Amino acid sequence: MKKKSRIAIATTGKAGLKDSVSEVFGKSKTFTIVDVENGDIRESRVIENPAFSYEHGAGPIAVKELVDNGVNLVVSSELGPGASSILQHHDVSVFIVEAGTEVTKAIENALRKVKK
Repeated sequence: MKKKSRIAIATTGKAGLKDSVSEVFGKSKTFTIVDVENGDIRESRVIENPAFSYEHGAGPIAVKELVDNGVNLVVSSELGPGASSILQHHDVSVFIVEAGTEVTKAIENALRKVKK
């Protein structure tokens, strides 16, 4: 049986797998969306965060974008209470990593932890 995941990582720019994890979730510049199958990265793409410039309420807007993109795991350095509760409502798992972690390392760490 194949195990598939679509992971969203809050990122600082457009470097995709070579980018680093943003210090913030709701106001991160981009999200790197990664499709993983049986532990292997199959596809990745970068999307702009529609809530990047919002002064307030960015987290829930960012969550909606990710849910609409079929994400089932979010990797970030932090999450506010609003974003956390909406992700939980949509059965989206969360994995917290240190800001600045390279995307590929963050994915490896998340997948290793999620397997347990």
